[in-house]
Amino acid sequence: MSTAQPPPGASRPGGRTARTRQAVLDAVFEELGEGGYAALTMEAVARRSGVHVATIYRRWRSVEGLVCELMADLSGGIPLPDTGTLRGDLRALARSIAAFYTEPRYCGLLEAVVSAAARQPEAADVLRQFFDRRLRLAGAMVPRAAARGELPGGADPDEVVAALGAPFYYRLLIARRPVDLRLADCAAEAAWVAARAGVFTPAADAEDSVRDAAADAVRDSADPVRDSADSVRDSAGPLLGAGSAVRDTGTAEQGPGNAEGGR
Repeated sequence: MSTAQPPPGASRPGGRTARTRQAVLDAVFEELGEGGYAALTMEAVARRSGVHVATIYRRWRSVEGLVCELMADLSGGIPLPDTGTLRGDLRALARSIAAFYTEPRYCGLLEAVVSAAARQPEAADVLRQFFDRRLRLAGAMVPRAAARGELPGGADPDEVVAALGAPFYYRLLIARRPVDLRLADCAAEAAWVAARAGVFTPAADAEDSVRDAAADAVRDSADPVRDSADSVRDSAGPLLGAGSAVRDTGTAEQGPGNAEGGR
């Protein structure tokens, strides 16, 4: 039987380290729910969690570190889909985000951190780190889509995912109204259409994509025009022949008249 021990500080599934971490994050969540970000302290978290304050300082260093890990932990419950199409991935992710923010405490956590970020550089760093991490994770769907030929080459994953998420944060933080499935579906469709159009592709690549699309459009539109011209020419043939016949008849009829006039 192996007697190897995990290195110091390593967490084992269900072990003491894991239980300590969960107790601290649960305490942070409860403290935020009761007093908001401004009232959150390491000491309050220690009292609620039953974990020594020195342990909390050693592992998380600051209140901002606690909040960052809590936000990452909570958002980890939002699955990153792989449906086989970018359109399906965007729709599934948008619906998961909508479901996440129907929980009032999650909205409260977001509002608290955004409010603090406007006043405290440390909180701003927490918020930036959180969204950078989420963009990197969710952005994996974009190169997958490009490899399948769904998008122009070089589409920026961060910009695609940011376009998907922006309507949610406008609704929550600016309009201050609840999110719903209609918002999720509209956000997903808008991001999909823009990505397909090359909006999130670097300028040179986007110009190539637009030029190719324009050439295709001109070529496609030229076919009906060419066909129409052929039809006009074919239908005009008998008319032109009739015109010649009329001219010939007119000449024949004028012949005797001219002769009589000559007489």
